[in-house]
Amino acid sequence: MSVTFPEGFIWGTATAAHQVEGGNWNNDWWEWEHTSERVREPSGDACDQYNRYEEDLDLLAGFGFNAYRFSIEWARIEPEDGEFSRVALDHYRRVCAACHERNITPIVTFHHFSSPRWVAARGGWAWPGTAELFARYVERANGHLGDLIGRACTINEPSMVATGGYLSGAFPPGERDREARHRANATFIDAHHRAVEAIRSGPGDAPVGICLAMSDYQAVDGGESYLERIRSGMEDVFLDALAGDDFVGVQCYSRTRVGPSGALRPEPGVEVTQMGYEFWPESLEATIRRAYDRSGGVPVVVTENGIGTDDDTRRIEYTRQALQGVRRCLDDGIDVRGYVHWTLLDNFEWAEGYRPTFGLVAVDRETFERRPKPSATWLGNIAHTGVMD
Repeated sequence: MSVTFPEGFIWGTATAAHQVEGGNWNNDWWEWEHTSERVREPSGDACDQYNRYEEDLDLLAGFGFNAYRFSIEWARIEPEDGEFSRVALDHYRRVCAACHERNITPIVTFHHFSSPRWVAARGGWAWPGTAELFARYVERANGHLGDLIGRACTINEPSMVATGGYLSGAFPPGERDREARHRANATFIDAHHRAVEAIRSGPGDAPVGICLAMSDYQAVDGGESYLERIRSGMEDVFLDALAGDDFVGVQCYSRTRVGPSGALRPEPGVEVTQMGYEFWPESLEATIRRAYDRSGGVPVVVTENGIGTDDDTRRIEYTRQALQGVRRCLDDGIDVRGYVHWTLLDNFEWAEGYRPTFGLVAVDRETFERRPKPSATWLGNIAHTGVMD
């Protein structure tokens, strides 16, 4: 039975600057890659998209997508405190213009995990002053690009940066300090609000929102109390701060089973992905519903959803089931504006290096040759027609 999506629905793919551009040596993640034993390998040249973005946009347009979510790199734009690079800003303006030339809406993310080294040295997101610095950068960047931005995402998955950087030690700066994590969450919320104001001041009139990491949390054997504790710091603190936003970006990959003592390992017998997540496409529908309800009806854009796998048939099946869930949300009157797949290219998956493959397009690690997978044609056809058979 065919599934039809609304006219004007956003269909895109997403990337992040540090994961695809290459040579982003001036941020905290590059330093982390070269000093932490928790990172499998450094990012290096990544996918060389800084130089090959037109080739990638040609692929997107050819597949049938109408949007591309990408991030601009704060460390390139403001390499030192108060010193802004016109060359970097001009580069990102060319990327936005190249999107428009191909009838692709540029969805610009202002912060996707990586921060300039000089910001990190001042205390990073655990320092409240970072919110003001971020707002200054956003104001400057939007002043240069805003008239070309189709949709703006202030911050990508702040809970992951706060939790990974200040609680679990998996992200830079590698701390394990619960109070620092709370401060980081608060700084991110302040930074988001300031950034929304800066973007709305113009130029341009792009809808503005934030992208949140969400999971389909499920209590097991009396884990309800611990589930609420986890969800409070990972999701609710941000969902409760979205009043007045134009949309919320929902980013979901799997479910999280929670017992009385915390998160549990995958259920025995359930298929798992390269990241160790359960193959659980139903999670997207659950998180869309929760984001919409908890935020008081803020429109939803799925800004990330995908699967790390070397079996492209499983990528297609995962995405098919996830999109069926999106359609059910639409049928129930939930305001879902679009679906943006993670990711366009097999790229640098942070601490996991280049091992996991989330891309619709493979990338030769020696030559950077792009090799589209069947999933790219399959999903692009849905994007082009609005119909999933």
